[in-house]
Amino acid sequence: MPKSHIFLAGSALAALLAAPASARLERIQIDSVTPAKAATPTAYEIVRGRFFGTLDPADAHNRIITDIEGAPRDARGRVAYSATFAIARPVDPAKSSGVLFYDVPNRGGWPIDADPDGNVRVISGWQGDLTPGADVQSATVPIAHARDGGPLTGPVLARFVDMPAGAKSLPITGSIGKPTPRPAPVSLDTTKARLFRQTADTAESVDISPRDWAFADCSTTPFPGTPDPAKLCVRGGFDPAYAYTLIYQGKDPLVLGIGFAATRDLVAYLRSGKPDDRGTANPAGAIRWTLASGTSQSGNFLKSFVNLGFNADETGKRVFDGVNPNIAARQVPLNLRFAVPGGAATLYEPGSEGTLWWSRYDDVARGRGTSSLLDRCRASDTCPKIIETFGSAEFWGLRMSPGLIGTDAKADLPLPPDVRRYYFPSVTHGGSWTGGFKSAGDPKSPVCALPGNPNSSLESLRAAQTMLIAWVRDGTAPPPSRYPTLKHGDLVEANAAATGFPTWPGAPSPDGKLNVFLDYDMGSGFAYHDISGAITRQPPIVRGVILSRVPRVNADGNETSGVPSVQLQVPLGTYLGWNIQSAGWGKGGGCGFFGGYVPFARTRAERLAAHDPRLSLEERYRDHDGFVAKVRSVVASQQAAGWLRADDAKKLIAQAVESDVLVSRQ
Repeated sequence: MPKSHIFLAGSALAALLAAPASARLERIQIDSVTPAKAATPTAYEIVRGRFFGTLDPADAHNRIITDIEGAPRDARGRVAYSATFAIARPVDPAKSSGVLFYDVPNRGGWPIDADPDGNVRVISGWQGDLTPGADVQSATVPIAHARDGGPLTGPVLARFVDMPAGAKSLPITGSIGKPTPRPAPVSLDTTKARLFRQTADTAESVDISPRDWAFADCSTTPFPGTPDPAKLCVRGGFDPAYAYTLIYQGKDPLVLGIGFAATRDLVAYLRSGKPDDRGTANPAGAIRWTLASGTSQSGNFLKSFVNLGFNADETGKRVFDGVNPNIAARQVPLNLRFAVPGGAATLYEPGSEGTLWWSRYDDVARGRGTSSLLDRCRASDTCPKIIETFGSAEFWGLRMSPGLIGTDAKADLPLPPDVRRYYFPSVTHGGSWTGGFKSAGDPKSPVCALPGNPNSSLESLRAAQTMLIAWVRDGTAPPPSRYPTLKHGDLVEANAAATGFPTWPGAPSPDGKLNVFLDYDMGSGFAYHDISGAITRQPPIVRGVILSRVPRVNADGNETSGVPSVQLQVPLGTYLGWNIQSAGWGKGGGCGFFGGYVPFARTRAERLAAHDPRLSLEERYRDHDGFVAKVRSVVASQQAAGWLRADDAKKLIAQAVESDVLVSRQ
C-alpha cells in the first residue's frame, strides 16, 4: 500500500477499500511476438495483441464521451470496449531508454518497427468505425440506445463527389482514404429524406425528387433497383459534374468517443508497469516518460485528446508528458453522434468549429466565447509539453490560419511557455515522404495539374521529436518557436499580389486555391468548443466566411518563414503548399491538400527563352559538384543548429551525390 494511505483514519480507509475499483484496462491479450525488421544497434521485437477495458459512465473523466450514457453495461454498470495494439520493444529490457513513444494511427494505419534510440514504440486502435483487418489498428465500441431502450436516431449527412460518369449506385460511406460505412437509415422511404446536388460548394442546391432516387443497389437491376440501406442510386445515373448531398434519419450510433479513453487507459496501463487483472505481465517494461505524436487526422486526435481532458487518467495522473501534433489544423470529429472521424475539411465537415488555439482567446467573430485547448489540463495540472509542427498545405488546404491569428485575423495569438511551434515552409501535407533531391518533382496526382512537391519535412520532424524527448526526459528546453506571424509581415491574403508570387508565361497562380474557412451553425445539440455532442442541423447553415491568411513568398515563389529544410535552402524549383485541380469536382480550384512543384530551368538560356524570372540551376550551382558542395554546407549548418540528426545529415549528402542535378547529359 502506498505510504500516503497508511495514515488514513479508519473510516476513511474503510471507505476507500469499499469503493469499486476504477474502470480501466483490465486485460491484455498477447497474440504474437516477432523480430523487428529494421536493423538497429539494439535488437527489437514486435508484440501484437488486443486489450480490453471498461468505463464507468458516471466517472467525471468519462462523462464527456458523447452517448456513453446510452451504451450497454455489464453487471457492474460498466461500458466495455476493446482495441488492437502493437509494441516495438528492445529484446533486452535493460537496453530500453525508459521512453514510451506513442504514434497515433491514421485511419487505422501506421508503421511500427525498431527505434534507433532505444525507445519503446506503441500504436493502438482508437477509431471504432473502421473495418478490422490484418494491418488495421481498430477499436470495438458499443452502439448507443435511447433512454427507453429503443434505437437512438438523428440526422445524418453523406456527400458524394468525383464518382465515375454514369455510375448507377454508390455506397453510403464517409471518410477519405479508407471509406467507412454510414449509419443505416431509419426508413428507406425517400420522402422522409433529402438528396440535392450542386455544381460548386457556393452554388445553389437543387433538390432531386424523391421519385428519382432510392436507397438501393442499381448495379444489376434497373432503377429503382434492389432495396439496400447501405447504397444510393439515382435515376439515369450520377453526373460527376455535381456534388450530391444526402440527408436522412439514421439510427444506432457507435460511441466513438470511447477511442480517446481507450488510448488513455492503454498508455496509463503500460506506464504503470503492472500486470493486468489476470496476471499477464505488462509488455512495455519499465517506462518513465511517455510521449505521443500524431500526423494529420491523428494529430487532430491529439489536440482533441488534450482539449477534452483525456490527458488525465481516471486516477488523475498525467498520461502523456509530451505531445507532437503534426500537420494538424483542426480537432478530430470523433466525439460526435454519427461521427466521421476520417474526414478532411471539405464542405459541411466538422472539426474547425471549436477551440483551435493553445492560449485563451475570445472568439468574438463566431460568438463562441473564450477558450483554450489547454483549459482542462490546466485545471487538473496534467498538461503535456507540446511541440506543434506543420507546413504550407495546412494553411492552404486545412484552414490553419485561425489557430495562429484567431478568427478575426487581427493579431498573433501568444503561445504558452510549455508550447513550441515550428513551421516547415513550402511543403505539401506531411512533406515528401520519398525524400531526396528530385529536379523533376514527385509523381503527379491523377487529379492535380502540377507535379508533386518533393520538399521533405521528415528530417525536420525527426529533429523536433528528438527535441521533445529531451525536453521531457532531461528538461532541455527546445529553441524558440519559429513560424509565420502578422507582426513580421509573414501572413498575407491568399493571392499572387499579396504573397509576392512570381509570374511568367504559363506560371500557375495561387489565386482561388485556398480552402475557405466557413462558419457553421450545426444546431443546438452541437458543443462547439469540444466538437462533441450531436449535429442537429443538417446540412449546417453557413453563417459566413472566417478570414484566413497564408505565408508570403520570395522571388522564387518559396516561403520565407519557419524552419526551412535542406531542400528548400538548396532549391531545385518552386515548392508549393497548393496545387490545381485538373479534373473532376472543383476543377481549376485547389487540389485538396496536395502541394505542387514548378522546377527551375536547367540553364540560363532555357530560362530566358521561357521568360522565367527565377534563376536557373546552372546560374545557382554551376554544375553537379557545385550543387553537392552547397548541400554539404547547408547540412553542416542545419545540423549545428539542432535541426538535423546525424543519421539524416549523412543520408541527405548521399542523396545529393546520387542525384541527377546538373549531371552531364553527354
